Amino acid sequence: MPRPVKWRRVEIIPEYKHFKPSNIPACELEENILKIEELEAVRLKDLEGLDQESCAERMAISRQTFQRIYNSAKKKIADSLVNGKAIRIRGGNYTRNLCTIKCNECGNEWESRVEDIEENQNNEKICPECGSTDLYCKEKENNRYCRHRCRRRKGRR
Repeated sequence: MPRPVKWRRVEIIPEYKHFKPSNIPACELEENILKIEELEAVRLKDLEGLDQESCAERMAISRQTFQRIYNSAKKKIADSLVNGKAIRIRGGNYTRNLCTIKCNECGNEWESRVEDIEENQNNEKICPECGSTDLYCKEKENNRYCRHRCRRRKGRR
């Protein structure tokens, strides 16, 4: 049984998700699917000019995994440019951040992708055990940067 794929951290979800050569109807074009994490690898390496180690660290993956993702992205982009194919950006194994969340009500603790944490009608994050909104992110507690605002109330963690 293969190992489960590790989540790749991305900082930016692209606003534009489809690119195609001009003067050719989209229905006549072949497409290359560029995964969100592949775009992130290209952004970090080529746009921000970071070295491989820094890129891998920012994506929370190994250098070897980063290089494999980056090479796959470059191949798809080159194929699209040279052979006149469209590029569609979607899918992959990515997250904006992984958080270890703790509920102050029931003490439940769990790790979750930011995208998967349930919300109530007021857009407040809720505990899957007791439904409380009194949550905090343990990453913040450990003085690590957490992009997820587990706590929406001011003056609290």
